[in-house]
Amino acid sequence: MVLEKLLASFRGPKLRRQLTSDEGPGKVYQANLVEATGDKFISVIRFCMSFTYWTSPVVLTVLYRRGYFSSEGLISIGKFAFSISVIYTVAYITRGFGRYSNADYLTFLSVLSAAQKSLTQQNKKMLARYDFEFCAWPVDWRMGENGEVKKIHQQISKPKLTEFNISNLPQRILGYLAVHTFGRRMLYPGATALINSLVGPVLSQNRASLIEEKQGKRAKLLSADGNEIDVLFVDRRHSGNQNGKTLVVCCEGNAGFYEIGCTVTPLEGGFSVLGWNHPGFSGSTGIPLPSQEQNAVDAVMQYAINSLGFTPDNIAVFAWSIGGYTASWVAMNYPDLKYIVIDATFDDVVPLAQARMPEYFENFVEFTVRSYLNLDIAEQLIRYSGPVLLIRRTRDEMITTKSDPTGVKLYSNRGNYLLIKLLQHRYPCIVDDSTLAVLADWLARLKPQQEDLWQTHEVDEDECLAKIRSYIRSNSDTFPCNIGEGYSEEEKKKMTLYLASRYMVDFDSTHCNPLPASFFKTPWTPDSEDQPKFL
Repeated sequence: MVLEKLLASFRGPKLRRQLTSDEGPGKVYQANLVEATGDKFISVIRFCMSFTYWTSPVVLTVLYRRGYFSSEGLISIGKFAFSISVIYTVAYITRGFGRYSNADYLTFLSVLSAAQKSLTQQNKKMLARYDFEFCAWPVDWRMGENGEVKKIHQQISKPKLTEFNISNLPQRILGYLAVHTFGRRMLYPGATALINSLVGPVLSQNRASLIEEKQGKRAKLLSADGNEIDVLFVDRRHSGNQNGKTLVVCCEGNAGFYEIGCTVTPLEGGFSVLGWNHPGFSGSTGIPLPSQEQNAVDAVMQYAINSLGFTPDNIAVFAWSIGGYTASWVAMNYPDLKYIVIDATFDDVVPLAQARMPEYFENFVEFTVRSYLNLDIAEQLIRYSGPVLLIRRTRDEMITTKSDPTGVKLYSNRGNYLLIKLLQHRYPCIVDDSTLAVLADWLARLKPQQEDLWQTHEVDEDECLAKIRSYIRSNSDTFPCNIGEGYSEEEKKKMTLYLASRYMVDFDSTHCNPLPASFFKTPWTPDSEDQPKFL
């Protein structure tokens, strides 16, 4: 029994915090001196290894110039590596003995062991009192455990340029190497060990706050491809607030976590919220490649429906930045969603990737992204026919392709193209070649200048709404719809400006500021009772 506890202390996860319990308020777990010393050495070594990996081109160049690639140099490197291994091993053993002599840690181990053997409601409740490394958390729900909601599209087809043939084999190999070395890490820095190490303490503190102050419930989901997905659910269904009956599934940005990300916006609005971390982020395992991202968010949706008890028509999806990819995938595959709100999101990652690489790599970048990181948000979003609200940040420095010393160029915000593609698909007889110029002009302006254009074309909001409602009463077709057939060019321009003002809202901000709760609202539909006014 003593040996079993000692071995469990060596293998056990790091305990960070004891949360609120029946006995009193939560507190930070206090490691004794022996455990803290060993853990400090382990953390420093792991951080240095991660930092060395990121700076490996520089490190290797310095070693080469100093002659370390000779036989004597390699022996010196080997001795250094052996010394580090000895220090790491001693630190690991020291930490284990420190934990074994800590009564609080042994109590936690007994609770964890009981939950891992049998995840009863009582054991789950006891385990929820602790915040620790998520790898040790038992699986709460597995994909396929209950009947799955049938999905529609699964995924979009890849462009022909990425189809395999012998002529593009060298390009494909180079692209694979680029993606799996620096490419995906640039696209999803939140999945790197370095970022996870830096933000770990903040995530732990904010997660504790969500659990203690918002009564959040943490869970581990097992996706179809075997990844463990870290989620947290805040239930507001019995709060008395009507918003609480709607579950908002939040899809974070490329360095965002549910602990410090966009979940704050719907929480402030009184909604029930389900946050989750991308594969490779915080407690979630895996790599944030498109297929794993899809499987992760699919598990989140199935969990919300089959375990938490929400129906799709009471689930809204909120996305920030690159989270628009998983959000649009959900919209494409769950057509009965209540609505989707997308903040600071682009249409397609290819133009953004090309803008940040030398011009002569343009074709290679497109081929590589299309082959391995094909985040074509617009192509997925247009397959959803429900309510959509796009939020554009007027000083967004991340998803614009043009800038100068005075700031970013609003016309190059890729959120503009997301709106254009959505309107072109839904209203092809209105947003066509004859109206694209006026729509582009509208999107290049801030609201005061948009008002000038609105008045120039004498847009009458009531008249535009009446035309749309009249069309809906006379036709049963869904998007794309044929409203606008027979309209004059000027009538189409008026309708284009009207629709643009309904589908997109401007937020005067840069990319990373939290979105105020007032911007998170039910998207416009023609039959909405409260119709917004632009002027």
